[in-house]
Amino acid sequence: MLDAEHGNPAYRALGEADRGLVRAILQTALRHLPRIEAILSSLLESPLPDGARSLHHLLVVAMTQMLYLDVPDHSAVDLAVEQAIRDPRNKRFAKLVNAVLRRLGREKAARLASVASLPSTPKWFFDRLVAVYGADAAARIADAQSRPAPIDLTVKSNPQGWAERLNGCVLPTGSIRLAGFRGGIPTLEGFSDGEWWVQDAAAALPARLLGDVAGQRVADLCAAPGGKTAQLIQGGAVVTAVEQSENRIRRLRENLARLHLECECVNANLLDFRPAELFDGILLDAPCSSTGTARRHPDVLWTKGPEDVAKLAGLQERLLRHALTLVRPGGLVVFSNCSLDPSEGEEVVARVLADTPGYQRERISAADWPGLEEAVTPRGELRTTPAMLRLEGAEGGLDGFYACILRRD
Repeated sequence: MLDAEHGNPAYRALGEADRGLVRAILQTALRHLPRIEAILSSLLESPLPDGARSLHHLLVVAMTQMLYLDVPDHSAVDLAVEQAIRDPRNKRFAKLVNAVLRRLGREKAARLASVASLPSTPKWFFDRLVAVYGADAAARIADAQSRPAPIDLTVKSNPQGWAERLNGCVLPTGSIRLAGFRGGIPTLEGFSDGEWWVQDAAAALPARLLGDVAGQRVADLCAAPGGKTAQLIQGGAVVTAVEQSENRIRRLRENLARLHLECECVNANLLDFRPAELFDGILLDAPCSSTGTARRHPDVLWTKGPEDVAKLAGLQERLLRHALTLVRPGGLVVFSNCSLDPSEGEEVVARVLADTPGYQRERISAADWPGLEEAVTPRGELRTTPAMLRLEGAEGGLDGFYACILRRD
């Protein structure tokens, strides 16, 4: 809906400032929806009529601005009332809209306090977090996911120099984190010259797990949009990037062109991909529920459910089993995804290793990841959550990621 080229026509017709406001309202509403809806219910003497979805949405949009965004209350109220009057479905509810929102303005602090302990995520997701991580960690993860993510960059060279130029800081992982930047990425120094690319600090970790790839033949499977592909090319590997979607491989090529990087791009279903020669290393960042990226994409938690997690875990297992056949003896396969659910990570790998002889888990050492030691599990796998990477004087957090290294005997 918010795609600059193919999204909603009304959205694309807006100026950039108004687009930014639309994005802020939508994403903020999704980040805090359970709390907003709980407050709305408490302000209503009786539930909204069945089928009054447009009225519900109108109130949520106005409340989002009043509770969480820097929009004057009177502006949010006046616009909501005007919108209700213009909409034939809501015209008769204009007085209700006015009364509910004006009361919210008077009682804002108390209403926010009343829902402060309510998880900001869908119930199915929070229940799963509690089951996997425990109540305290689940609350920290949910809280981290309710805040917008900072912008992280991967640079070709000289991280400290680029951090100084862009008013950022170098993270312990080697990425650069920009300090409170909310503007247009293409306006930043170095973008047009291809000196860096946007990539969350956690997303930059799997490619690094392959170690020194200089001179090696490496396949990046499910490669688009290309951040990990770029890392491997920059590391000196001879890279083959495989991607099934024509649109996504087009985007991959465009991104690599801006970075002045080249590799072989193969448009194919991974399960049908059978190269003439086995690879020295393979990176499989598999399709997943993407629940670890909710700071950036809060809609994920509302458009996915437990059945999607189970379905995607099955696909990941098939892809990993095939990927293992593409690496030479002694070579490495890094399997990763941006889900917070072990059923899409640890459990997939455990099942595959249990009945696939000739492959071993290569342990990751916590000593190699200063600042992220807590992300290395007892089995030597990597498991990040948005509540990790706490920093002095800078925004913390990173996406939720799972990654492990498998070596072929």
